[in-house]
Amino acid sequence: MKINIRIAKKEDCARLLELVHELALFERAPEEVTVTLPEFEDAGFGDKPVWKAFVAEVDGLIVAFAIYYVRYSTWKGCRMYLEDLIVTEEMRGKGVGKLLFDRLITEAKEMGFNGMTWQVLDWNEPAIKFYKKYEANIEAGWLNGALSKDQLLGTEL
Repeated sequence: MKINIRIAKKEDCARLLELVHELALFERAPEEVTVTLPEFEDAGFGDKPVWKAFVAEVDGLIVAFAIYYVRYSTWKGCRMYLEDLIVTEEMRGKGVGKLLFDRLITEAKEMGFNGMTWQVLDWNEPAIKFYKKYEANIEAGWLNGALSKDQLLGTEL
């Protein structure tokens, strides 16, 4: 099996969103995906792109992707933030995730980032084991805060 890793193109976005929905189902939160295809395309390929992605293809079909953006830490400086690393269920355990993660590490080095961060659900043991193979630090003690679009629009200042 030949796995091709390449930079994502705008034409890939519909397939990438299919994989996002697959991930949301796996993470038990399918209703949380609210981004539309036009929003997703614009965020990656519009006038002010905010994300970049690498895809993994087998026989011309995208079976995985990793999407990141630049995060600034007042403590650490510019860092890569890995938003998602998604591998279709049938391709897990075949080295696809490793190829994508290795490509991200190369990208982080090439871009001169001061590190790379991401989140992993505490119950996702396969993912935690995967990251620990890289000797990654899995932090405890941080709680995530968020406001939805509806909350932002409804907030009176």
